[in-house]
Amino acid sequence: MLAKTLAALLLVAACVSIHATGLSAAFGWLRRRRGFSGSHWHWTGVFVLLAAWMIVLHLFEIAAWGTFFHWNGTMPDWASALYFSAVTYTTTGYGDLVLPHEWRLLSGVEALTGILMCGWSTGFFFAVVSRMFDSSPSERRG
Repeated sequence: MLAKTLAALLLVAACVSIHATGLSAAFGWLRRRRGFSGSHWHWTGVFVLLAAWMIVLHLFEIAAWGTFFHWNGTMPDWASALYFSAVTYTTTGYGDLVLPHEWRLLSGVEALTGILMCGWSTGFFFAVVSRMFDSSPSERRG
């Protein structure tokens, strides 16, 4: 049980590291831009790019869990491991695939991690929108 808990905590740490690195890169990209000015279409493009980037981060995190499930033999093949991980991380939980009894606690930890990482992404989006609206009207005209 201790080894499984340690594995879960290492996977959580990997997800936090992936997310922190990815959002830091996105923040740096936004800071290099000239302020928070621009048209509606400019901001639409920025948000599309940010959403795509965050989805990529989540996919890397799902892949980390899926790789672990495939590596330790708890899923029959790579495709099943990734599918199970995606369904669990997003808390969809179809239930058509389940971990062996002794590993089931990890699925709950993955779901909690997915909730936390999605919340972090939402908070980042909110921060960007707040910065956009906090900029002065002259900055927004571009």
